[in-house]
Amino acid sequence: METWVRFSAQSQAKERLFRAAQYACALAGDTLRRNGASAGLLASVRQLEAHLSLGRKLLRLGSSAEALEAAKRAIHLSDTVLRFCVTLGHLNRAMYFACDNVLWAGKTGLVPGVDQEKWSQRSFRYYLFALVVNLSRDAYEIRLLMEREAGGRRAKGSENGRQLRADNGLQQLGLRLQIQLRLLINVLRNNPPLLLDVVKNACDLFIPLDKLGLYKTNPGFVGLCGLTSSVLSILTILHPWLKLKP
Repeated sequence: METWVRFSAQSQAKERLFRAAQYACALAGDTLRRNGASAGLLASVRQLEAHLSLGRKLLRLGSSAEALEAAKRAIHLSDTVLRFCVTLGHLNRAMYFACDNVLWAGKTGLVPGVDQEKWSQRSFRYYLFALVVNLSRDAYEIRLLMEREAGGRRAKGSENGRQLRADNGLQQLGLRLQIQLRLLINVLRNNPPLLLDVVKNACDLFIPLDKLGLYKTNPGFVGLCGLTSSVLSILTILHPWLKLKP
């Protein structure tokens, strides 16, 4: 299993590049279609997108083992909520990659009888669950940091006095919302890894929602979301300090 983990880690950067190119093709294809491009050009873009998708599946062989190893490490986290979210997120990623491997085997003809639609829907469900858990973890991290920031401000006596001087309940509510919004902005501005993770997961969320028919958008929007999250993922590989830990 450790050999597979090392192989998968070496392939991650290339897979992110393939992913960015795949979703760039989806975005370009939708833009060309809207501008009345020829059928031959659109077919070529779709074919390139399909080849990139298949190449990504090849590069992700063994990623299930990496996700399972990450889940085993996450079990030892001291924070109960983080331990639950991170472990569950990795387990869902492992199931997503396993389904993806089955799809690859079907597309390459190694297992001709694979029901592509069934396994595709199954993989996107696991992908959606993983993203929901990841966003829940992000929300928990944000709440902890906001509480810490608010505690520091209360210790200095800032803004608390203004809230107490509010004339009525509506003004007090407005003041509280303003304070919470400023806290949120400060927390995200001072924690680039958390900000990148929130944006990346939020962008990725629209992909399984669209594929599962839960929230239909269009290929161009899905392509833009996928391209954005891929670029952010590449940034975390180039600059490891931008990756949210654990």
